[in-house]
Amino acid sequence: MRKILMYTVRPDEHPAIRAWARKNGYQVDTNTEPMTADTAELAKGYDGVVVQQHAPMNDPEIFKKLKSYGMKQYTTRTTGYENINVKAAEENGLTVTNVPAYSPRSVSELVLAHVMWLVRHMGIVTAREAHGDFSWGGVEAKEIHTMTVGIIGAGKIGSAVARIFRALGSNVIANDPIHRPELNDTVTYVDKKTLFATADIVTCHTPLTPETEHMINKDTLKSMKKSAFLINCSRGQVVDTGALVDALNNKEIAGAAIDTFEGEEKIVQNDLSGKPLNNDNLEKLLAMPNVNVSPHVGFYTEVAVENMVDIALDDVATILDGKKSLHEVHALTKGN
Repeated sequence: MRKILMYTVRPDEHPAIRAWARKNGYQVDTNTEPMTADTAELAKGYDGVVVQQHAPMNDPEIFKKLKSYGMKQYTTRTTGYENINVKAAEENGLTVTNVPAYSPRSVSELVLAHVMWLVRHMGIVTAREAHGDFSWGGVEAKEIHTMTVGIIGAGKIGSAVARIFRALGSNVIANDPIHRPELNDTVTYVDKKTLFATADIVTCHTPLTPETEHMINKDTLKSMKKSAFLINCSRGQVVDTGALVDALNNKEIAGAAIDTFEGEEKIVQNDLSGKPLNNDNLEKLLAMPNVNVSPHVGFYTEVAVENMVDIALDDVATILDGKKSLHEVHALTKGN
């Protein structure tokens, strides 16, 4: 019987893991350890590995050890893989795979929740009520169908976001190098300059690449409407957090909601009650009533968790069977 080891497994993943193992006749063992050069030794004697973590997996020693154990693959049960040293993995003969589309609706529904929270000024209302202020001043809201939603990155998740807002009657514009025919009745494609200048809501759904790092910066924020809201449910480094703080303090935009943020790898999934966050920009954002922060939970639904487990384990089995996975990823370089 083939054996797979899954790292950093949460309790909510166990039912899907057990179901997959029974269905496919594999032994799937789990641990709660992050993948490091030291914990890579736990994979000795296994045929495949699956990881999931925010912390970097850059140490080439990880992949050298896995190669010495006879591993052929390195699978992350996440969409993002910028924290993996893919080049080192490939140099050691490991095929790296990710889960590019676990449930686009899971993220798109969180985007909708964040947008509604911002548009209806719920953070401001809640902050006032905490002090006994139930007045209406300054919280008159627009209705979603009167607003233009600008989507940067209209892939699977961005497409799901577009369809939700189009169904609500919004004008939806998008910027993406790939124009999808199936979105012809949903979005109008525009250049980034037009999107930033036109959209009432700007929502980011791009991978993290050298080209998208700090794509949202002081210049792009200045080019947005002062009444506009920014949403980031993609990758933290897509937004220059310091520039976002400045833009909000200077009232260059009306508000923001972020599910991912720079420096999150030591924060998300952890209970830091009563402890310092050691992230000045995040603390400033958390103190603002026109900012909503969620701890990278866009993916976190029952459907998505099951899909992430199933797709990741299916990829391991595919590669162990000598076949090619549809979800292979490769090292990113400037200009790719």
